[in-house]
Amino acid sequence: MAKRALLALSLLAGTALAGCSMAPTYTPPQSSLPAAPEQFAEMKGWAPAAPRDAELRGDWWTVFGDPVLDDLESRAAAASPTLAAALARYDQARGAAGVAAADLYPQIGVSGDASRNRVSAGRPLSSGSSATYNNYIVGGSASYELDLWGRVRNSVKAGNAEAAASQSDLASARLSLQASVADAYLRLRGLDAQAALLDRSVDAFQRAAQLTETRHEGGISSGIDVNRARTVLGNAQAQVASIANQRAQTEHELAALTGALASSFHVAPQEAAFATPAIAVGTPSELLQRRPDIAAAERRVFAANARIGVARAAWFPTIGLGASGGWQTTGGNLLSAPNAMWALGPLTALLNVFDGGARRSQVKISRAEYDEAAADYRGTVLDAFREVEDSIAAMRQLEAQGKAQQQAADAAQRTSEIAMSRYRDGAAGYLDVVTAQTDALDAQRSAIAVDTERMRAAVSYVRAIGGPSEQAGG
Repeated sequence: MAKRALLALSLLAGTALAGCSMAPTYTPPQSSLPAAPEQFAEMKGWAPAAPRDAELRGDWWTVFGDPVLDDLESRAAAASPTLAAALARYDQARGAAGVAAADLYPQIGVSGDASRNRVSAGRPLSSGSSATYNNYIVGGSASYELDLWGRVRNSVKAGNAEAAASQSDLASARLSLQASVADAYLRLRGLDAQAALLDRSVDAFQRAAQLTETRHEGGISSGIDVNRARTVLGNAQAQVASIANQRAQTEHELAALTGALASSFHVAPQEAAFATPAIAVGTPSELLQRRPDIAAAERRVFAANARIGVARAAWFPTIGLGASGGWQTTGGNLLSAPNAMWALGPLTALLNVFDGGARRSQVKISRAEYDEAAADYRGTVLDAFREVEDSIAAMRQLEAQGKAQQQAADAAQRTSEIAMSRYRDGAAGYLDVVTAQTDALDAQRSAIAVDTERMRAAVSYVRAIGGPSEQAGG
């Protein structure tokens, strides 16, 4: 009898595994997207001076060749609360997938009970006497849902897809953190360069102010020249304080990104000269494979499709099989053969005949959730293309802007030097000097700002293409 019961259970389990699925056939929602172009629009007429084997891989920020940045990236990876939270969400998703997968297997439990009982002499059907006895039970039970309609399997598919999406979310969070640290650090070094420029300018303006005061005391210059020199000097000193404030805020931003207290975090000032890294630009089709947020959005579409199957399976009966067995005795050897007991069943079938339209509404909800996930996927892809095009355009335009701005800064500096020389010789008024000095400082600060933006554009491009390919894979 036991062999027959085991055979019946095996046949039913095999039938469940071969059952149908109520989920629609899944295809990635590419049909809702415009066809990807062969190349990015902003690449026309411009190509980076780098071969494909120079494409960023691994610790991509090392292309800037700065050990301080390398250290900050390592500290952020180890202590960032944002990254820790993303990792915790991934662990939650994996746990949820494990909970769903548990329903693929029988639920098995064991139990034991020991009691001493007395029954009343006046009980129904009594022989007129009371009785006292012991009762010992040891046994186990098993239950299994026959997944004929794919409810469990589709739940598992949805859970696994959500876990994969969460893994891609973790990759996105890691890439975003890396890019944010690099961006803040490059802004910090840009401010350091501006601070060094302003310090040199203040020294030069102080010497010029002293010269005008000396000439004024000798009756060569007017008081207007003295006040003009002091105005230029005061403006430069005010800009020094403004840059110092911006630097402090940027340093505090880096502290938060690396999981450190702002009050105990410090990056020593350094006037570093960065060379813009050459970055190979891929094709639009590669973008869909590299961006972890696109991968996450697609997995969520898959999960939503599987949940349609879960909702549709509710229209069919839930069928379950149970079994139990063990030993029971009032005394003596509990585990002896005469004390054995077992039961196969019950075989249960439950179908909700009338629910006021709840199941129909749940199917509608599931289909709407699929439509929402598909629309989010399309939006993610469109945003990805926009971000890449913006980054490529920025790198291209800032390269041309940087060259022109540096030429302007060099010319303004030469003009400032000539104006001061002519002023010393008495061939020009101090207004020419003030104008030239102001123009030179503005042009040089603009050149530094453009160089900083070029570095930031390179970081933005790395973020936009999804970072290193091994991370984009999730």
